[in-house]
Amino acid sequence: MSGTGTSEELGAQSARARALALLRIRSRATAAAILPAAAAVVLLVAGAQGLAVGSGWDTARWAVTACAVVVLLLAAAVALAVVRARPAVSPTVPLAEEAAPDLYRLVRDLADRLGVPAPSAIALTPDCDSWLEDRTHPAVQPAADPGADRGAAPGARPAGRPRRRVQAAPVLVIGSPFLWWMRVAELRAVLAPVVAGTGPSAHPDIAAARRFVRGLDGAVADAAVPAPGPLRRVRAVPRVFVGWIARLLLRSCRGHAAEMERGVAAAASVRAQAVDYGLRIVAQEQVGLAYAGWDRLLTRVALPAWQMGRWPSRLDAGVVSALTELSRRDRLADGFTSRLGERPACDLLEEPGAADEAASLLAARLFHGGPAESGSDWSPVDWQQYPEEVVDRKWRTEAARLHRVLDAMGSAPAPAADSPGPGPDSHRPAFPADIGATDINAGVPTLARVVEHLAGRSGSGEELAAGISAAMAREEAAVQRPPAGGTSGLAGASGGSHVGGDAPDIWGPDPLPLFPLQPPRTGTELLADHVAAMVCCAAVDTAGAAPGLDWLDGPALLVEGERRADLGVSVLSLVEDGDAGPLRSWLASVGVRADKPVRLV
Repeated sequence: MSGTGTSEELGAQSARARALALLRIRSRATAAAILPAAAAVVLLVAGAQGLAVGSGWDTARWAVTACAVVVLLLAAAVALAVVRARPAVSPTVPLAEEAAPDLYRLVRDLADRLGVPAPSAIALTPDCDSWLEDRTHPAVQPAADPGADRGAAPGARPAGRPRRRVQAAPVLVIGSPFLWWMRVAELRAVLAPVVAGTGPSAHPDIAAARRFVRGLDGAVADAAVPAPGPLRRVRAVPRVFVGWIARLLLRSCRGHAAEMERGVAAAASVRAQAVDYGLRIVAQEQVGLAYAGWDRLLTRVALPAWQMGRWPSRLDAGVVSALTELSRRDRLADGFTSRLGERPACDLLEEPGAADEAASLLAARLFHGGPAESGSDWSPVDWQQYPEEVVDRKWRTEAARLHRVLDAMGSAPAPAADSPGPGPDSHRPAFPADIGATDINAGVPTLARVVEHLAGRSGSGEELAAGISAAMAREEAAVQRPPAGGTSGLAGASGGSHVGGDAPDIWGPDPLPLFPLQPPRTGTELLADHVAAMVCCAAVDTAGAAPGLDWLDGPALLVEGERRADLGVSVLSLVEDGDAGPLRSWLASVGVRADKPVRLV
């Protein structure tokens, strides 16, 4: 135990030493700013005492005094910009104590066992990570004033009274997938080293050093924002100067700040070893598994829905299904499903569904750039509705785009793609059932038209792929995203103030998404997706197949209730090699009529 205490003390000492180094950088910058003023004072005092007289000394005195005034004004402007700079705050879903009393009790008990201050609040993030975040800066404080008049509205602040920095412990940010996948004991073990970090955070030197670094970082970010108004070029000059000074100081602080945070993390990790150390090893395996399942759920399941203007409202509940499916398929994870009989950590919330919905909307905002609240073109979708409202619509939209590009390449307009009305009958063209190969260029939305266009022609798919890429680019450019606003949409999506509460404006001016999930795709990949979508539409309309959802792979084609995952190889043979044989064999095995028109959206 003495060795553990020694290691913790060494980590804390290293963090404090680096914090002092950061504060010395601040002090040296201050000294450099007041050095001309000190020289001016010396010259003025010497002149008043008759020690430095003459025209030369007078000129030097006035020159140094003018220089000191200019330097002091510039230093004051930089200091004011650093102090008032809005620090970076992670977008989260605030979790009020009345919404999760059991979770707050667990965290406080954990802090008591560790002998550190308890976090001031808890928030959720749609990611597989947890951390402490300082939100004591006045710019990120909600408009609350305990000294307000009794007749004022709750949370109101008298006009003209500035917000002040509050002395509070940092906020504990918890990854929402952890609450749904982990058991209560596992969550406590994972949070132990995070909560232990509140101890070093309470040290005044470390807190002051962190505020200094965050202020510099915020000043650099503010300087990068273009100045508004007609005189933006003139107004940009002081911003550029402040940004240059802040970047210069930030570069000198970077190494010390990194070492300080390493020391804080080391001290917290050593302190947390006394709490559930054995269980923490097992819980870390669950962290890796949760990250894998969460990534697959976002990229394969959530992203197609977001692209269709729908956002799954129960992502955290979906990650449980995804990880359960992953455990079933992966022999290395066979023992993990036995944990599901224990109490899940989401039971610590009063309204898990409301928290899941708010976190799901925030995930769509961060990873896709969707609006901050629901609307006519941005509505939630339940998992039961996902196959019909997302998968089927996605296939038919891509099939319609494919035929529109074919029409633009010289064929007659496809009546199904341009037919008005939302009903299925209005989208189904009145063509005879025995359309043959001679009619494939007549603009009829059939699978045969696509297959015959690509089959047996070397490189004939390049023009089609380029047309699809251009059409998608035009559609994406036409989508108007609302500007980044406040977090009122999160509170509204949460179903009440139990989850949302009073939250600061954390979005900022930066465009979203902050973390795009999908890299740019090649024209061949897009063409293969569109041909596969056309095949799936034909299978649904002519062979009795159905759209489905695979928790790890996203949209799936169900034939007689079973998923058919062998379509991709035959589609690639057609797209890349012009070989339609494998696809025709697949269509025959499923019973798809390629000559039948399909319903498009």
